[in-house]
Amino acid sequence: MYRKLLRALIQISLVIVGGFAVLVGLNFPYNYDRPVSQEEILAAQAFYAAAYAKPAVEAKQDEYETKYLRTAEWAAGEFDIAGQVRAFVEEHKLSDKAVLEVGSGRGNLQDMVDNYTGLDISSNVERFYKKKFVLGSATALPFHDSSFDALWSIFVLEHVQNPEQAFSEARRVVKNGGLMFWLPAWNCYPWLADGYNERPYSDFGLYGKIVKATIPLRSSMGYRVATTMPIRMVRARVAKHGPTTLRYRRLNPNYKEYWGPDSDALNSIDGYEAVMWFISRGDECLSCAGSPIFFPLSHAPLIIRVQKG
Repeated sequence: MYRKLLRALIQISLVIVGGFAVLVGLNFPYNYDRPVSQEEILAAQAFYAAAYAKPAVEAKQDEYETKYLRTAEWAAGEFDIAGQVRAFVEEHKLSDKAVLEVGSGRGNLQDMVDNYTGLDISSNVERFYKKKFVLGSATALPFHDSSFDALWSIFVLEHVQNPEQAFSEARRVVKNGGLMFWLPAWNCYPWLADGYNERPYSDFGLYGKIVKATIPLRSSMGYRVATTMPIRMVRARVAKHGPTTLRYRRLNPNYKEYWGPDSDALNSIDGYEAVMWFISRGDECLSCAGSPIFFPLSHAPLIIRVQKG
């Protein structure tokens, strides 16, 4: 009897451990930067140009705003983006410093500092600027090395084709001892592109219904912690052996139908991967209170002081 019970407990334990290992494996960040095709570049440029295409001066607010812009404004208010950036500027005395915003959109933050430069991939936003605006990509910043005292980027990194290249470029153009404020949407969900959160069950076949039914579990904090922390511990060991490669999960952006926040996201990055990337190059994380491995799973700014050695 005792042996049967022990055997049953061992079998149950193996099933639980095996299932857990599968879940961790499915959530592991296998992807990294790769060459981008011209078609991918043009698709992104066209999407964001269209998002800002309608001129604000010719129509009332509720008539010209697209769903994309309304969502962006909601997120800015919900997460107090202006307040967070203002606090960053004040704490580090950046009001008279040269600052770059990567993915600046309509330039809503351009008055935070006097010496401001905004960069965006959209060709339709320059009309919103009274300060310097540059059309360009986060992965090929058209500036000399060490051109800026600080940089910030808000809800952009998850939409960048090669985010590690964006980090490298940002680090290149910021001065030694300069600061970076990153606030992307960490850990974007893969089901957002197909609008699973927005659409009814009747829109989907059997597989789609199963996907939608499992969203409450997969988006729960318990599930996210259970599947993320083992990966972080593995990646922490990797970081001990020198500069890390940024690992993430590549997503399929929906550029045809904007269902909601991050349905156009290109990648899902865990914030700890970003922390590791900078720290393993000698930079200092100013927002990593305690152990960096406990960096929040979402909606947390990563503040880095660049140390180029």
